[in-house]
Amino acid sequence: MRTTGARETNRRTVLRGGLVLAAGTALAATGTASASAQSAQSAGPEPVRRRLPFLLDMVHNNPGEPSFSSRFNDPATLAAYGYDGQVINEFKPPQTAITFDSFDPRIFPAGSPGRAWVEAAAQSIDAHIARAHAAGIAAYIFTDIIVLPKRLVELYGDQILDDKGNISFDRPLTQEIHRVMLREVFARFPGLDGIVVRTGETYLQNVPFHTGNNPITSGATSHHILLGILREEVCVRAGKRVFYRTWSTGGDKLTADPAYYQQVTEEIETHENLVFSIKHTAKDFWRTVGFNQTIGVGRHRQIVEVECQREYEGKGAFPNYVFDGVVNGFEEFRTQPRTGPIGLADVIGNPIVAGIWTWSRGGGWRGPYLQNELWCDLNAWVTARWARDTGLGEEGAFNAYAARIGLHGDQVRRFRRLALLSAAGVLRGHYSLIYPLGRLTWTRDQFLGGSDKDLAGDFAGIVDRGLVDAVLEEKQQAARIWDEIVALAGTLPLRDHADREFLRVSARYGQSWHRVVHHGWEVMLRGVAGDKSGSYDKPAMRHHLAQYDAEWDNWRRLVADEPSSATLYQPYSFGSKNADGLYDADPDHGMKPATDHYRALLSS
Repeated sequence: MRTTGARETNRRTVLRGGLVLAAGTALAATGTASASAQSAQSAGPEPVRRRLPFLLDMVHNNPGEPSFSSRFNDPATLAAYGYDGQVINEFKPPQTAITFDSFDPRIFPAGSPGRAWVEAAAQSIDAHIARAHAAGIAAYIFTDIIVLPKRLVELYGDQILDDKGNISFDRPLTQEIHRVMLREVFARFPGLDGIVVRTGETYLQNVPFHTGNNPITSGATSHHILLGILREEVCVRAGKRVFYRTWSTGGDKLTADPAYYQQVTEEIETHENLVFSIKHTAKDFWRTVGFNQTIGVGRHRQIVEVECQREYEGKGAFPNYVFDGVVNGFEEFRTQPRTGPIGLADVIGNPIVAGIWTWSRGGGWRGPYLQNELWCDLNAWVTARWARDTGLGEEGAFNAYAARIGLHGDQVRRFRRLALLSAAGVLRGHYSLIYPLGRLTWTRDQFLGGSDKDLAGDFAGIVDRGLVDAVLEEKQQAARIWDEIVALAGTLPLRDHADREFLRVSARYGQSWHRVVHHGWEVMLRGVAGDKSGSYDKPAMRHHLAQYDAEWDNWRRLVADEPSSATLYQPYSFGSKNADGLYDADPDHGMKPATDHYRALLSS
């Protein structure tokens, strides 16, 4: 299956004597950083020195599940890290904690179960605001729109629903209800500093007395209506802030299309309290998705969202340092022709880029669940340090973190090498430099997809292009990178004993993850190639199937034996929602069903 072209491509990515050679990017065995990262900071002009006006953090709890136990829930921790605002996200937006008495007292009458729930939710928000203010930082609530009381919809459905039964912002009463709603929110919570508004996705798992849906049904027109209401009622009338997220679903292009972004935003008059919030990636938080080209565009101030616990990349169960890529551009973009900015370093001199919003914890659904937050902490703390003095450069902020956790001298170099290797390993293990994957959700949260569904299209393309051996060698390279990470982890005496243990356990967890993926892909991809050609490389498939089974056993023992370990992945595809609104595994598809299919073939 190997072609000369595939072999030459692969030679540019193999590990040789501790070096990762990837299209011009080198992680030297004795260097302190990737060559690209070093050049980004040591060559050319001095970094722009700014203290960004906004630095927010959010714990993104799993919808429908108990809230995470996290140091980042404590506003005092955030204040100590340099944050000036906390985004509270328990998927109970503030409009679910008001009675709507000013609109219609029949919605939550006194003594009703709904009113008791609303009043309890309001007390919880009061407590969040008080804790944030006691720590000296602002309190913002994550707010899905549209979310309204079920009883309100029952009473006024004929005036607010469209012909599909959805609440429509095209209906005048819907607009008026939202004005009343926002006035009541800030009357009930005068200490609330503002709201973070999401459209496109509406999570209702935690709000039993409410319903809702996406308000963006007429493209830019819907955004203009909603933004006009938010600006007038929140920014002007209440004197509070609105962070308007551009993350959108359902075909709306606000997420990453600069022309459409300007079409939406140029119609809205700027206001010091109106800020747009943009993911640093052009789609979801995937490595191989480019830098968001709407960052730095237009007249309105912006903050940039950075996910620290990457839902498609282990969720903090193993090392995964992302902030080098966020600032300097990820490895896969550094050697491509530049058509625009590839990292924050390229836009930080633009004054409309006014802040960063980290998701220190969460994103996605389900597990793996953490017992230790070291890798989330690394990404969040370094991001915060850089946002407070961008002149440090990413590496300067990273080195300050290394000193903070008790490392010095050559230990800092080794810790940085481990961190940068983790980024290189994730790229090769979860994604590919050989064949750009189309189905980036093949692994997400605690799930591992297989050739039977998630990877079927990509595997067919790999086979058709004669890249089977090259892609599989890349997966082997990823596993070898994690061998070095494990070795480095054993040499780093972190000051905190629990962090030191987790560093070593999580490195082994990542090693097992990447070995399972390597051997699983060997079985599945060679199997797909055999399905197409009619000839299977059975000796290789049997060898890798045995290694796959053995590595799963090692991984299970690690999780069972090490209290600091994250919970185990499941060898099944990401499934569908259950009755509780939570996503379960797909028992019929995934890495286990796919490898078992070829297990049966090999035993026949």
